[in-house]
Amino acid sequence: MASIEALAGTLRKLAVSGMKPKDLLAAVRQQHPEATKKEVVRAAFYALIESHGTSPEETQSLHSFAIGERAVDEEQDVRPAKLRGKKGKRAPEGGSAAH
Repeated sequence: MASIEALAGTLRKLAVSGMKPKDLLAAVRQQHPEATKKEVVRAAFYALIESHGTSPEETQSLHSFAIGERAVDEEQDVRPAKLRGKKGKRAPEGGSAAH
């Protein structure tokens, strides 16, 4: 497993303005084949946080990748929760539902 710092360094080198997220992920995986998508996205956020003195184009490219890919993962995992309990019954106010 590659460290987050190593992945962030690779992202900084590879990220260019206008690069598609899928292409950036593929380029990173060529150098770090064992890295998961989640690790690469976390490394992109890390690179953003540690981006002192980098070009605005590089920062924008990393930001777009991190936000775009993070949102895709979250949307796939989120499912509406069903409310459990008996219909029509409410917990008494000011106390717990247990008797």
